[in-house]
Amino acid sequence: MAVKIRMTRMGRRHRPFFRINAIDSRAPRDGTILEKLGHYDPIEKDKTKQIVLDIERVKYWLDKGAIPSDTISDILLKKGIKHKYAEQRAARRARARALARAKGKFFTQAERIAAEKAAKGAAEAAEAKAKAEAEAKAKAEAKEKEEKAEAEPAAEAAVAEEAKAEVVEEKAKAEAPEAKEEPVEAKVEEAAAKEEPAEAPKAKEEPVEAKVEKVEKEAPAAEAVEAEAAATEEPAEAKAEEVKEPKAEKKAKTKAKAKAEDKSEETAVEEAKAEAKVEEPKAKKKAKAKEKAEEKAVEEAEAKAKEPKAKKKAKPKAKDKGEQAEAKEAKAEKKEKPKKKAVRKKKADKGDED
Repeated sequence: MAVKIRMTRMGRRHRPFFRINAIDSRAPRDGTILEKLGHYDPIEKDKTKQIVLDIERVKYWLDKGAIPSDTISDILLKKGIKHKYAEQRAARRARARALARAKGKFFTQAERIAAEKAAKGAAEAAEAKAKAEAEAKAKAEAKEKEEKAEAEPAAEAAVAEEAKAEVVEEKAKAEAPEAKEEPVEAKVEEAAAKEEPAEAPKAKEEPVEAKVEKVEKEAPAAEAVEAEAAATEEPAEAKAEEVKEPKAEKKAKTKAKAKAEDKSEETAVEEAKAEAKVEEPKAKKKAKAKEKAEEKAVEEAEAKAKEPKAKKKAKPKAKDKGEQAEAKEAKAEKKEKPKKKAVRKKKADKGDED
């Protein structure tokens, strides 16, 4: 006889209470028992009172070969009672767990729930990371846009300053030849001033005639100096004119280009309007021609539909006069036949009466 150590359910509804018994393995759950070994009360709050066992009798039945159920095996292990069936069960569970892991399945429901939670946590973490990256990118783009917006006015101001500096430099270059002309005149005056004091002591000794001769000799030298000054002034003026001319030419070219572009745009618009005006009457003419063609087609169709009727009506007219007379006689005979029959009937009726 195989003996098992298992629980028998006692208590009422919603208030379970279990007895731990040694029982024949062939007996039902609530069948006759061999010996009571303790009880298990899951609703008891005091954990020390939840499980009550007769440890000596439990060991006795285990030594005799009694097999505990899985629940009883866990309870015995909690109480510190080790037995070979617990080790065997642990080995079986380890092999089953290894097979499940090899197949990529979960061994227990707890493992499945834990894996689902971990997957959800990983997905949420990935979403949070993606959101954070997207927000960081958006912030970076916004900062770049702000920096560009702030840098644009500064760049425009710098460009305007450069343009102003160029204008000032061009003006300075244009005014430079005029400034150069003044030193040439100053040099001529200085040369004349130097010559006068040098000649002053000699003027005391020399007579009036010598002074006249000297003045005549000095006149060509002064004229030569003046010619040189004029020669230097002419290239300076020519350079200033050359500097001014390219600017004026550039401005004139830009204005001419702008005017040409405006004229080309105006001409294009006028041409488009003219084409539209030309095309409008053509479109109207085409529409009218289509309407006329449709009306003609409708009239022709109606005429064709009326032709057979006209022919049928025309056939009797096309008969000869003789045929018409015969037809009239036939109609008259048809009308007279019923009259003759009526007369005959009357006569026959009278003869019968007689």
